Amino acid sequence: MAGSRTGRPPVQRTVRRPAGASRPRRDNPVRRLHARVQKAWDRPLTAYYLIFGGSLLITVLGLVMVYSASQITALQMSLPGSFFFRKQFLAASIGAVLLLVASRMPVKLHRALAYPILAGAVFMMALVQVPGIGMSVNGNQNWISLGGSFQIQPSEFGKLALVLWGADLLARKQDKRLLSQWKHMLVPLVPVAFMLLGLIMLGGDMGTAIILTAILFGLLWLAGAPTRLFVGVLSIAATLGVILIRTSPNRMARLQCIGATDPGPGDACWQAVHGIYALASGGIFGSGLGASVEKWGQLPEAHTDFIFAVTGEELGLAGTLSVLALFAALGYAGIRVAGRTEDPFVRYAAGGVTTWITAQAVINIGAVLGLLPIAGVPLPLFSYGGSALLPTMFAIGLLIAFARDEPAARAALAMRPRRFGRKRGAGGSAFARGPRRWNTMRRRASAARPSGER
Repeated sequence: MAGSRTGRPPVQRTVRRPAGASRPRRDNPVRRLHARVQKAWDRPLTAYYLIFGGSLLITVLGLVMVYSASQITALQMSLPGSFFFRKQFLAASIGAVLLLVASRMPVKLHRALAYPILAGAVFMMALVQVPGIGMSVNGNQNWISLGGSFQIQPSEFGKLALVLWGADLLARKQDKRLLSQWKHMLVPLVPVAFMLLGLIMLGGDMGTAIILTAILFGLLWLAGAPTRLFVGVLSIAATLGVILIRTSPNRMARLQCIGATDPGPGDACWQAVHGIYALASGGIFGSGLGASVEKWGQLPEAHTDFIFAVTGEELGLAGTLSVLALFAALGYAGIRVAGRTEDPFVRYAAGGVTTWITAQAVINIGAVLGLLPIAGVPLPLFSYGGSALLPTMFAIGLLIAFARDEPAARAALAMRPRRFGRKRGAGGSAFARGPRRWNTMRRRASAARPSGER
C-alpha cells in the first residue's frame, strides 16, 4: 500500500499539546455576524444603496397602498377604482425622471438652481392668494388648479426652495468665515424663512409650516448656532405656534384629540380614533392586502394623511415596522452623507433634506398613532399627492448625488468593471482572448500597437 513498505496503512500519530496550553477559541457566530454587518455598514457605497433602495421600496409600497386605500373613495365619488392610483403613478413617473436628473447633476448646478427655485416658489405661493387662481381644499387656501382634476400645492416646493437656498447661503458665508457672527447667521435666512411661513399660514396650512420650521432649525443647528441663539429662535417660533393654535378652534380641537379613544362630543376625534381602530385590528400580519374595513367610509383621508393606518390594518405590525425601518435607514444614510462630506453646501443640503423627510414622517406617523395632533401632512414618498411627491423625489436625487460624490464612493464606483463589451484587438475572437484591461488599470505603452487598438 502506498506510504508503507510493509503494505500496512501508516499509523496516524497524535500530536500532544504541551501542558498549560489553551485550546483555540471557537468563533462566536454572533460576533462573526456582527463583524460582517459592521464591515458591510462601513463600505463607501452603503449610503448610496440605502438612499436609492430605501426610497424605491417606500415609493413602490406607497403605490400599492394608494391603490388599495383609494378604491372605495374613488367609487364613492363615481370615479374608476384606479383613478387615484393612476394619478399617483403618473406623478411617480415624473418624479423618477426628476430623481435621475438630480442625481446626475453636479453640485455647482444644484447651487445655481437655488435662487430660481426660491423665486418660483414664492411667486406661486403668492398666486395662491389671488382670487380666481388659488383654490381651497379642506379649508386650506394652498392650491392652484391646473385644469381638470390636476392641482398643485406650491407650499410643497417651498420646502425644497428653503433647503437649497439656505444651504447655498450658509455655505457662502462659511467660506467667508462670517458664521461666527450671529447677525450673518440669522440674516437673511430667518427673515426669508418667516416670509415663506407667512405665505403658508395665509392659507391656513399649519402642518407645512411646522415642517418648514423644522428645516430652518436643522440648518441653524448644522451651521453651529449658539445655544442662546437657537433657544431664542425656538422660543419665538413656539410663541407664534401657541398663538396660532389658541386662535383657531379647529387646531384646538385637534390638539385635544391626542391619545383619544372615543370620538367625543360631535365626533370631533372621529379620524384619530378610527386610525387607532385600523391599527388595532391589523394584528401582527394584517387582514390582507385590500381587506381593510376602515377605508369603507369610516376613516377619512385613508389614502393621504392616514395611509399608515390602512397599512397597519392590511399588512399588520410587520408592515408598519417595515415602513419605519425604511424611513430609519433613509434618515441614517442622509446623516451619514452630511457627516462625511467636506463640502459645506453638501452638508447643509443633505442635513436639510434629511430633517425635512424625517420630521414629516415623524409628524404623520405620530398623528396616526395618537401621539401628536393631526397636522394634515402626508407621509413622504408614501401618501397620495403629486405635489408632495415631486419635490420629495427631487430631494432624494440630491441625496443620491451627494452620496455618489463622496471621495471613497467615487473611488469605489471607478473601480467597477464595465459590464458590456470587450476590447477589440487584432486577430482572434473576443472569447479566445484574455480578459479586458479596464480603464482604471495603468497600461503599458508599447512601441508597436495593432492597428485596431487605441
